[in-house]
Amino acid sequence: MKILYMGTPDFAVLPLKRLIEAGHEIVGVVTREDKPKGRGMKVLMTPVKEFALSENLLVYQPQTLKDDALMPLLQKLCPEMIVVVAYGKLLPEYILNYPKYGCVNLHGSLLPKYRGSAPIQHAVLNGDSVTGVTTMLMDKGMDTGDILLKTEVMISENDTSESLFEKLSVVGAELLTDTVDGIRENRITPISQNENEATYAPPIKKENAKIVWNKPSVEILNLIRGSFSWPIAFTDSDIGRIKVYEAEIDCGNGTPGQVLELYDKGLKIATADSSIVIKRFQVESGKRMSPVEYFRGHPSIIGSFFK
Repeated sequence: MKILYMGTPDFAVLPLKRLIEAGHEIVGVVTREDKPKGRGMKVLMTPVKEFALSENLLVYQPQTLKDDALMPLLQKLCPEMIVVVAYGKLLPEYILNYPKYGCVNLHGSLLPKYRGSAPIQHAVLNGDSVTGVTTMLMDKGMDTGDILLKTEVMISENDTSESLFEKLSVVGAELLTDTVDGIRENRITPISQNENEATYAPPIKKENAKIVWNKPSVEILNLIRGSFSWPIAFTDSDIGRIKVYEAEIDCGNGTPGQVLELYDKGLKIATADSSIVIKRFQVESGKRMSPVEYFRGHPSIIGSFFK
């Protein structure tokens, strides 16, 4: 199968690798533009571009897909199928209608649940125990196309968004390969999505990661898990903004946001129904460490409030 692959982040690397290993001809790779990142604002290649170049694949980074901008490339490469994995833009109809076998998307949820750009994060944020991956035939809507195949994946109580991304990338790579082979062999029957069951997973913004201490502990813990490794849950305090990387639920009570105790496990903070122990954190402009390391010798933290 001659495939034009469209993807951008780490999540899209393993599926591309698996298609190559399965013997499919990747005629080109389309990814988003390189962007400056980090404190030094160094311009970095997208993970998909970096991998594609290591495989000597042709890489294209169009600034826009509008106004038939990609049509000359399509006519040059003549892909039989376009595979899209977290590319980051909706495809115009001229692209959707071009390949013989259509445009196939790998999505990080069990559609029609969690349509949109952040399905994996929302599954953790909402405390779900099961999620999965879906392949679908793309149409002009946002993740509304006919379903091809699905695979369920369990979410453990220790999973973060980052660990779940890794799990789903592995499972999704296999599902995508099975889908491409199934389409070529005409053994998959597309199924329409049930609109009554559709839910949405909008982009996660930095302000969404602020901890509200008068919520139940489980909601706060899900926020911390779901915000790792971006944008990272945070709280404000007398020593400045604190990013919270790891925590667990504990017993104990007090006024929500009150620092109850500092002990070997970490820093215990009261919530609406019990407490959260912060095990790993970072004070603004500091390094990531355990609260015990940071607050040892500073008993004044006990009784203060995070807000």
